[in-house]
Amino acid sequence: MSAPFVAHPPPGWRAGSGAGEDGTPPPRPSVDLGPLSAFAAEADTTDVFVLGDGAVWVDRGGGVVPSGAVLAPGPARELAVRLVAQGGRHVDESTPCADVRLGDGMRVHVVLPPVSTGGALVSLRLPRPAPPTIDDLERGGFFGPTGSAPLRRAIAARRNVLVTGAGGSGKTTLLGALLALAPPTERIVVLEDVAELRIAHPHVVSLEARQANLEGAGGLGLDRLLREALRMRPDRLVVGECRGAELRELLAALNTGHDGGAGTLHANSVADVPARLEALGALAGMTVEQVARQAVSALHVIIHLERRAGGRRVAAVARLGLDGRGRLEVEAM
Repeated sequence: MSAPFVAHPPPGWRAGSGAGEDGTPPPRPSVDLGPLSAFAAEADTTDVFVLGDGAVWVDRGGGVVPSGAVLAPGPARELAVRLVAQGGRHVDESTPCADVRLGDGMRVHVVLPPVSTGGALVSLRLPRPAPPTIDDLERGGFFGPTGSAPLRRAIAARRNVLVTGAGGSGKTTLLGALLALAPPTERIVVLEDVAELRIAHPHVVSLEARQANLEGAGGLGLDRLLREALRMRPDRLVVGECRGAELRELLAALNTGHDGGAGTLHANSVADVPARLEALGALAGMTVEQVARQAVSALHVIIHLERRAGGRRVAAVARLGLDGRGRLEVEAM
């Protein structure tokens, strides 16, 4: 049997108390994270990672730093398998990669050998104890000198918004805060591959994609969920992240009266957004000209985020336009 692992507790954490030194209750959902529990209990923690050598790294909003804790190979693998099982899936050598949601939006991604060239890899993305508001983000300097006013106006005017940026740049956080500004009489329908988006709004319908089972049956992708969502009479249609052919249905929906919609997209810079849209459109059988015409009409505001050592912030607010060849380009707003 492997030796037990004891995680180094984070500052302000008292073992067995279930609270910090200030007496506040633990902010995280009740999910058994084993040796990672102490790190996940910190309110500022956004991500926890286990590397192939067992080292545990933590991001508390200012970048990833080593925690000083190390898991032995056996316990690391056992933890990875158990976390995936809590999400209703199975991971082993034949299916070494899995992505599941635990509790109230906690996201776990696991990769086992032989795909991982070292030991088990665990990536844990944690929801905030309470979703930050636009005011919270503004106080933290998220919007820079221009402030949040342009984005507030975009939501009030029911403009379709696309939030872009690298992984972990705050796309989901910002989108949730923006959508919370929607009038309470509006119906928001959200589609996500793995449910993470939390919106402080009284009328939110959330749909989550389902991966196929071991026999390859039962899968429901975002493209199918999008068709179902259009039958739910959404006032605002939201796709948590465009990753493939569902871009075609999203652009079509936003071009047929579904104003106030939103989505996120991975992109390294705001200048790379046209290329990313063209690549996803190609997966749906769309030409670059078709993507350009649809996107310019459907997507009104592009908000690009960046992550630096000092935190996350809005790097650019732009819109899409057409160049002289009828191809997509980005224009400053």
